[in-house]
Amino acid sequence: MTMPMPTKFREVTVLEEPELEFRFGQRMTRPHDGLSLFGPLDADTGAGPRGMSYALVGTKEGNNLFRAFADRMSGPVPSPEDKKASLWPLFPGFDVAFGMDWPNQPAWEEQVDRDKILAAANLNDRYQRVNAVVNLILDPIERAQKRDEQPRLLVCVVPDEVWKNCRPQQAVAQGTGESPSAKETRSRIRGDRGLFDTFDPSVYQLAPDFRRQLKARVMRFGTPIQILRESTLSLTKDPRFSYRGLTPLSDRMWNLGTALYYKAGGRPWRLATAREGVCYVGIAFRLQNPGQDSRNGCCAAQMFLDDGDGVVFLGEYGPWYAPDTKQFHLKPEAAKALLSGIIKTYTDLHGKPLREVFLHARSGIDAEEFAGYAEAVPRDTKLVAVRVRSASRSMRLFREGTRPVLRGTFLKTGDRNGFLWTSGFKPELAAYDGWDVPVPLSLEVQHGEADIEQVARDIYGLTKLNYNTCKLGDSQPVTVGFSDAVGEILISNPSVKDRRPQFRFYV
Repeated sequence: MTMPMPTKFREVTVLEEPELEFRFGQRMTRPHDGLSLFGPLDADTGAGPRGMSYALVGTKEGNNLFRAFADRMSGPVPSPEDKKASLWPLFPGFDVAFGMDWPNQPAWEEQVDRDKILAAANLNDRYQRVNAVVNLILDPIERAQKRDEQPRLLVCVVPDEVWKNCRPQQAVAQGTGESPSAKETRSRIRGDRGLFDTFDPSVYQLAPDFRRQLKARVMRFGTPIQILRESTLSLTKDPRFSYRGLTPLSDRMWNLGTALYYKAGGRPWRLATAREGVCYVGIAFRLQNPGQDSRNGCCAAQMFLDDGDGVVFLGEYGPWYAPDTKQFHLKPEAAKALLSGIIKTYTDLHGKPLREVFLHARSGIDAEEFAGYAEAVPRDTKLVAVRVRSASRSMRLFREGTRPVLRGTFLKTGDRNGFLWTSGFKPELAAYDGWDVPVPLSLEVQHGEADIEQVARDIYGLTKLNYNTCKLGDSQPVTVGFSDAVGEILISNPSVKDRRPQFRFYV
């Protein structure tokens, strides 16, 4: 028996899948189609990369895996015979999809000793473990800076053991080296030193996460990096990687090809529905010393322009966290300083003022904080704060039959509230590519004035700006989906001073 929907929940709309713009001004909803038929947006503008000059760093085994993978990427890779072609379309070859040949050789290549990197990845102390692995990767990159060949992109291939062991809360089963207690680790993070201590205190001012620390520290070379696990590059069903469920080879070709093109300075596509003079700012917070009794934190912001590109900012450190509410809130002066920098950057890049600024945050923005943001905005620029979070505990929607709710379904629950399903059944794919009942995003206009349906349409479009992969759309907008990763890279590595503003350095 189907229960009737309450009156206030009856305003349901299915939004059209946002279109993307590719070469020649052509529009398609799906990146695979647009790139295959027309090529990337910037192919004829002179702004994109003129060649895919890259450097390769990894173990001998990892570098060989990438060479074989890249060789296959130069030609077409068919859809798997036992899978739906709509879900896993043919990869036409890098030259067809991105309008340039994939080079036969890297600009330069460096090898890292496999035994040394595995030994470093098995140290007991997670801070020393990650730092040692990152140092082994950075050493050959630093040596290579003396070369004449300066690539547009770094490709780093690491053993899967690095990914497994070098995460923040990961412990190794039979590690080596000292094993400080949690109390001693917290003391080292604070900078405390004993009379006979021999550890390097700078190690404890860096993130105990391989990806985040490497991304932060490699920025000083001015070249974006693509980090790959060896298993990702497997061309066959390799028994060494049987523990990992990989998507078909054609899908991995699409994803990696798009990421490499973007990080080399290219623009694969843009939102055809983008509104001129509008920018979207994703805001993320993080405690300065997680796990300790502290209110001090920092804010990171990502600005996404109407042309789809992103710029990253680091805010001020301060007592922004309230333990009783478990919420972060900037003081008005800190909020004003953060948004002032964002608006100045937009004006510098575009030479014209903004018409509208939308703030996207998972946590709420209170009135005092919003007043600070408002002081940074010119009088004729509209400012709106929107809370965007997963409604994992509050809402589900079901259709009659066996198929889940359509992607793009918007349930308006008030003039300032609604639920948007960014995952679900995709008519363009004739399939649902998820596992569970689709969970919507909860949208709430907290401050400012905006049409909630227009807010939903904008956020829906922002699910298509993840250039780190090639898919119809993500489950979260790029302003929120990458906020934690960007915040962790910036905030978890306070001793790193050479930071780059371009979003491609963080994904």
